[in-house]
Amino acid sequence: MATPVQIRFSTASTVEVLVMALEALWSNRLRTGLTMLGVIIGIASVIAITSLGQGVQKATEQQLQGLGTNVMLVFPDTPRNSRINLGSSGRGTPLNWEDARAIKDQVTTASAVSAFLQKPNVSVVYGGKNILTTVIGTDLSYPEVKNIYPQSGQFFNQDDLLSSKSVVVLGSKLREQLFEPGANAIGANIRIQGERYIVIGVMESKGAVGRIDQDNQIYIPLTNMSARLIGNNALAGIAINGLWLKASDESSLSAAQFQVTNLLRLRHNIYPPQADNFRIINQTDMINTLNNVVGLFTVMVGAVAGISLVVGGIGIANIMLASVVERRREIGIRKALGATKAAILKQFLAEAVVVSGVGGVIGMGFGIALAFSAATIFQFPFVVSLWSVISSFGLSCIVGLLAGVIPANNAAKLDPIVALRTD
Repeated sequence: MATPVQIRFSTASTVEVLVMALEALWSNRLRTGLTMLGVIIGIASVIAITSLGQGVQKATEQQLQGLGTNVMLVFPDTPRNSRINLGSSGRGTPLNWEDARAIKDQVTTASAVSAFLQKPNVSVVYGGKNILTTVIGTDLSYPEVKNIYPQSGQFFNQDDLLSSKSVVVLGSKLREQLFEPGANAIGANIRIQGERYIVIGVMESKGAVGRIDQDNQIYIPLTNMSARLIGNNALAGIAINGLWLKASDESSLSAAQFQVTNLLRLRHNIYPPQADNFRIINQTDMINTLNNVVGLFTVMVGAVAGISLVVGGIGIANIMLASVVERRREIGIRKALGATKAAILKQFLAEAVVVSGVGGVIGMGFGIALAFSAATIFQFPFVVSLWSVISSFGLSCIVGLLAGVIPANNAAKLDPIVALRTD
């Protein structure tokens, strides 16, 4: 017949078990805190890294969407066995300004088309300051297609384009680098690659998209850039590095891409099985590709951070095993007073779960705080997904439970007589 003490130990409620677990852990506060540290670091790392990845993804997606989801880019793609040079100067490119004009006139789903030439690392000089930047030579439709407009002054006009006039529109960051605060940049004379240009406008700030900082660029007429900075040596018309096309709406993008492909194949005399000497990328594809890449990278880095949770679990197991050895006499007394194997097992499992659970809560708070601080410092959206918090906390509890199984089982199997003889 079971004694009252045996009945008490065998029917101890979950609350009583947790209270006893907390008392045991509190009596060894330093060891408990060090054990939790691995779980805290693991949870905080997973949440912070996941949040950072999603924040960067959201910021870049917003920037690309700001350019328009109904926009696509057409650029040269010469076959590898060709000897044509497709350098940034535009020499030898299979695309020219006439292609852009034909697309504008014949592609019914296109609301605007803008051809461009670009040249990186060009020296811009003003007032003793010499800055390297990217020069974009383009036409009148560029602001509409790229959704970027002058915040002061104006963009160049049709007369500037046809007469190859030496006028320039500055990016907002470049204007800050060249001119003193409060100074009027409009009407100033600057030198681009040794050539004199008059500033007629300053673009609004748009920020960076990937490695391309739109605010650190300057814009000049396409005809001027071709003639003065690069040299107009295309076989037919003005060679370009590519063209941007803005469709009537997002639903028309596929139709526009189909029409542009067929038109360029006809103009370039490309027939099956010949490969196209151009490529087309639409903005929606760019956003989807970016999301996939950033998402995969975030998952990979988060998984690596999650390994620290496993390390934390090993730490819990080691500490619990050591605790069983140290508390053998206590276990012997409890079993002598009627504690069952199940009660001892429940006790040590509770201690392991409490360590991982409390560590998980602290880690969640720490991880969210880290993510918020990083988002504030680097100025991108603060995003914390619910699944990363729940999965991290759940994983920490599972790790604690698994880490406590072997020590708890060892404690439950101790013979009370042998345990009481322990010094």
